[in-house]
Amino acid sequence: MAYSWPEFLPVGAVRFARPTARFEDCLVFYRDVLELPVIASWRGHDGYDGAVFGLPGTPVHLELTQHGEAPRIPSPSTENQLVLYLSGPDAVAGVVERLSGMGLRPADLDNAYWAARGAVAFADPDGWMVVLAPWVFGVDPVPPAASA
Repeated sequence: MAYSWPEFLPVGAVRFARPTARFEDCLVFYRDVLELPVIASWRGHDGYDGAVFGLPGTPVHLELTQHGEAPRIPSPSTENQLVLYLSGPDAVAGVVERLSGMGLRPADLDNAYWAARGAVAFADPDGWMVVLAPWVFGVDPVPPAASA
């Protein structure tokens, strides 16, 4: 099935933004633990602190912001996910080894789809899930579910 973008909507980049109640901890997690590149950041801009991470590069961004004192953020579920599609099981295993060596432990997801296909999840400091999937969506076939 071929997909095409609507001609009337000439988007050149996409940014997903979310507030955080733990800006410093999330900054360390995404910048230092996952080593995502910070492509923009600010402190005290109209009362906001923020950081923008390239996913990967600059056409797709994740922005984290905090306004004033740490805001009350609704608790995320395991369905609040940033899915990173990696180039196979060895790539996922390498990231899992790195994160485990830093004291982080994989998190369980409510949706069994991911684990059945070899994906592994880690929670960020706010409890949002970073899912490491062992295939590149749209390029590689989705792995079949592992039999129990």
